[in-house]
Amino acid sequence: MKICIEKLEVQSVHGVLPEEKKTPRPFLFDIEMETDSEDAALRDDLALTVNYSAVCALIAEVAAAKSYDLIEALARECALSVLEKFPRVTAVNVTVNKPFAPVPAKFSNISVGYAAERNAVYLSLGSSVGDRERTIKSALGALGALRGVEVKRVSSMIKTAPEGGVAKNEFVNCAAELDCLLSPEALLDKIHTIEARLGRVRDVRWADRTIDIDIVFFGDKVIARDGLAVPHPRYRERAFVTGPLKELCPEKICPLCHIAVKDM
Repeated sequence: MKICIEKLEVQSVHGVLPEEKKTPRPFLFDIEMETDSEDAALRDDLALTVNYSAVCALIAEVAAAKSYDLIEALARECALSVLEKFPRVTAVNVTVNKPFAPVPAKFSNISVGYAAERNAVYLSLGSSVGDRERTIKSALGALGALRGVEVKRVSSMIKTAPEGGVAKNEFVNCAAELDCLLSPEALLDKIHTIEARLGRVRDVRWADRTIDIDIVFFGDKVIARDGLAVPHPRYRERAFVTGPLKELCPEKICPLCHIAVKDM
């Protein structure tokens, strides 16, 4: 179900120029939300849907809380804030309109849109160097501290023999379920930063490593481009991945092979 709010006017100060920081100008917000509100429609109950008055108040609060140079940044902050505050919103698109932008040309409006969505993400984590369980717990803590990421559940940790013929040490592995508001690319970038912070060195493929974090599932998306493949390639061939996943999401259907995790 969609809830749309059009041309919500908020007086605020956003822009690069000094005068834009001083004199409030009208900004118009268009908010389109995908929601889980079928129960609300059936029962005619406001508590089971998203209160659009509360959404308007949130947008006004975000617009007033900080002065942004770019309306791109303002649109992103609004979109993430809506997803964070309203769990029933599964996807949101916020367009910030700036009809009185100080541009030396004739125009009717300038706008920027930012789309974000909520996804259940499943990760595989492994470590074969140092205090392996402690490193994995540190990685999970760093993931949970990210804006737009909540670690919902973590599987049991298992010990597995190295595979691939390069690594020599025993691994500790687990899986984690995230509630993620970030894009796949943004999450992958954050994962690489966390791995580097925890001492991951990418020199020899499949060698022993302090931490390895792979995105196995990102909602029901199928992605194949340089540097990012989802579902993760070869995950079905790896018991150290599928085993922990069976504990977390046995009924999850792989969007690529259409097989339930419990049957892998």
